[in-house]
Amino acid sequence: QLQQELGREPSMDEIAREMGISVERVSEIARIAPEPLSLETPIGEEDDSHLADFIQDQEATSPDEAASKLILREKINDVLNTLTERERDVLRMRFGLDDGYPRTLEEVGRYFKVTRERIRQIEAKALKKLRHPQRSRRLKDYVE
Repeated sequence: QLQQELGREPSMDEIAREMGISVERVSEIARIAPEPLSLETPIGEEDDSHLADFIQDQEATSPDEAASKLILREKINDVLNTLTERERDVLRMRFGLDDGYPRTLEEVGRYFKVTRERIRQIEAKALKKLRHPQRSRRLKDYVE
C-alpha cells in the first residue's frame, strides 16, 4: 500500500513511521520474513528452467509407489475373486475398495435388502476365508 502511494519502494524510515514502530523492529522483521520468491524465477544461464522445476511435489505419487499400488490392487482383486460374489461385494462396500468410501453395516444392508446383522455375518465369513494361509500369503508382502 505504501509502495503504491509513494510510487516506489519505501525506505525503512517510511515503513517504521507508517506502522508506528522503530526502524530496528522493521529491520528485524525484514530479516525474518524475506521477500517472497516466485516459482517462475529463471534458473541458470539459458532461462529455460525455473525454480518450480526443482521443487518436489510432496503430493505427487512416485512411479515406484504408483506401480506398487497397482500391483497391490491387482492382488487384492485376485484374492477377492476367490470369494462368492456377495462376499466380495460386501467387502468392497464395507472397506470402500472401489471408491474410497467405506459403508456402514446399515448402508450395505439396505443395498442388499437384508439386515445389518446379516451383513456382519457375511463380512465375518468372508474375512475368515481371507485369513486362510492359502489366500493371505498372496498379500503378506504388503502387510506392515
